[in-house]
Amino acid sequence: MVTIIKTEFVKLKRYFIIWIGVSLMLLTVLLTLFTTMADDGMVWDFQFLFEQVVKNFVTMIFPMCITLISGYMISREYTDGTLKNIETLPISFQKLLAGKLIVSAVLSLFLGAVCFAFTVIANFIMGYDGFALLPAITGLVQMTLLGFFLYLTMLPIIVLTSRQKGSFLVGVIVAFVYGFIGMFANGALQSIYPVTAALGIINYRAGAEGIAWNIGLCFISVLTMCAVGIALMFIKPKTQEKEI
Repeated sequence: MVTIIKTEFVKLKRYFIIWIGVSLMLLTVLLTLFTTMADDGMVWDFQFLFEQVVKNFVTMIFPMCITLISGYMISREYTDGTLKNIETLPISFQKLLAGKLIVSAVLSLFLGAVCFAFTVIANFIMGYDGFALLPAITGLVQMTLLGFFLYLTMLPIIVLTSRQKGSFLVGVIVAFVYGFIGMFANGALQSIYPVTAALGIINYRAGAEGIAWNIGLCFISVLTMCAVGIALMFIKPKTQEKEI
């Protein structure tokens, strides 16, 4: 497994898809800054900027971003023709998939940190007040973990759409809709809906009053999606079944 993971990281150096992921993290911040043009009387500071970036990160950009990257990594095995020869190697499709998903998990942490870095840069460029070291460290930890937990909620989509060549693009669309629906989750539903439940795990506070999260329910929601994704890993793709 260690060899598979190392190989996947080496492959990433040849893929442009990582730069797309970084660009999407920048887009998340730029999209948030665009809303500052609205004359709604809101006073922007670092904390408020961070909260707004998190909203767009969760509901607009990251779900489709991590699904795109993970799906692309898996799809390369089809386009490169390596999946057809998998039976001649001492490795199963499930093990290969697991290695790719572990790498994707690491990337989810990385992209969360990148998005936070862009947020800090944007804060200084815009000249907002309220930046302090402790809140910044807290925000970095929150957004990094948020990327990972959101990735776990996307696992069923990523694994299910890895069944056939090119189907990961459908997964990207589904992931976008899946994340966007989270924008409308309110009350207790926020702790149940997997995408917004990830916010509860990091104890996200939207505004001065914050949100009443059911942390236990949030963990159950996210871990359930993770378990479903892992279970789907043991379903062989149609390509492999036909060859057997």
